[in-house]
Amino acid sequence: MDTSSPPSASPLPDSTALLATPLAALVRHAPLMTAPDTSIREGAQAMRAAGVSSVLLVHEGQLQGIVTDRDLRNRVLAQGLSPERPLADVASAARHHLPDSASALDALTLMARHNIHHIPVLQGTQVVGVVTPSDVGLHQGPSPVQLASSIHKADSVAALAACSAQVPAMQLALARSGAGAHSVARMVTTVTDAITVRLIALAQQELGPAPVAWTWVAAGSQARMEQTARTDQDNCLLLADDYDPSAHGAYFEALTRQVCDGLDACGYVHCPGDMMAMTERWRQPLQQWRRYFRQWIDQPESMALMLCSVFFDLRAIDGDAALLEQLRQEELARAQDSKLFLGLMVRNALSQHPALGWLGGLRVIRKGQHAGCIDLKHNAIAPMVDLARIYALSGGLPAVNTRERLEQAGALDGGELSPSAARDLRDALEIVSDLRLAHQTRQIQAGKSPDNFLPVGQLSRFEKYQLKQALRIVRELQAVLKRRYQI
Repeated sequence: MDTSSPPSASPLPDSTALLATPLAALVRHAPLMTAPDTSIREGAQAMRAAGVSSVLLVHEGQLQGIVTDRDLRNRVLAQGLSPERPLADVASAARHHLPDSASALDALTLMARHNIHHIPVLQGTQVVGVVTPSDVGLHQGPSPVQLASSIHKADSVAALAACSAQVPAMQLALARSGAGAHSVARMVTTVTDAITVRLIALAQQELGPAPVAWTWVAAGSQARMEQTARTDQDNCLLLADDYDPSAHGAYFEALTRQVCDGLDACGYVHCPGDMMAMTERWRQPLQQWRRYFRQWIDQPESMALMLCSVFFDLRAIDGDAALLEQLRQEELARAQDSKLFLGLMVRNALSQHPALGWLGGLRVIRKGQHAGCIDLKHNAIAPMVDLARIYALSGGLPAVNTRERLEQAGALDGGELSPSAARDLRDALEIVSDLRLAHQTRQIQAGKSPDNFLPVGQLSRFEKYQLKQALRIVRELQAVLKRRYQI
């Protein structure tokens, strides 16, 4: 371990200041609230007098619904509805709200995911305010909420591809506004989710409703909410056990083909390994998925371990999420109980080497197009993702996002990871991820396609020091697992 002092550096800005702000600090005034039986006319007059764009419906202290200026336009004026009707007739259910301790990032993500523009903020059960995109949004480039709204309105794959083409500009705007890599990745992934959901809706407009329950599931970086620049797609489909291939197969083949091809047209290219829902192997009923995981865990040969590194990172995007939740709980318990499986997962993870030489210096690519660069994806971030996955599996932890896995693993009594080691690895992940974000930001500004190959020559002495320290933490924790599992 290098014990020398780091090179001197100017104070670093708080890169997460914008989106880490708690909603309590963003609430500008008390919310406008009224009873559900208040007339539409009275509600609109109160909104005008207060200079706000929404009114909350509250009954006996409980939030019942919300009416926005968009509701007044679309559900009252456009429908010719009498303004004497109660607000409850045109209100949206207040399903989406956040505690005042939640961050601006949480609000922005919720808005983009559900195409909404007003989030009630609660302190306990009491409503203390409402936040809108102007409270948490960005003022340079396309905002995630604006982009999600365009995606929701898109009526063709071509329109969705035009939305997807704005993702690099959105990423650049987020970075310029001081968002850290974790925040940027969540927002970029939220856009991917929105495009996926819209593609499914467009496909079902043509094909009709599904004949049995289903869940569209993201795998890999999309599942972990860790996407930055657009990448290939990893997804699968879980079907209810009443699925009948002869009766239902053609429908789901057409659905998954349209969605996967649509994602490809939007820049999320077909997976080179065919790990996509349009591949029949990855479009199966729940009982078959149980058999897959049982075989992978009980007979963990090399291909099974590779598949587990993909399919233990899953997240429901659309459909019946309960199907995936049931599967995840069962297979997490099975994996946690298999020391052989965990040991082989560790051995598989140790094949991912951090970019350090024997003497502790940074190991760069020597030849070819990326000579002088470090592959941040495969030789820095992937080893951390693998470590976090093992900690989650050994602890039976439900988290999928790498940072959340480390937080949960570090808080687990008697787990694989001590609290201090969890903090070290989380800090290491943040350092490497922020370096990748800065690198990709420079590429986008220069009109280039963003990638993961960081030229070491572009780094300051301080950045090189930080990167080496981060990678040494990875190597040390890999060595701990190697000893513990006697690899």
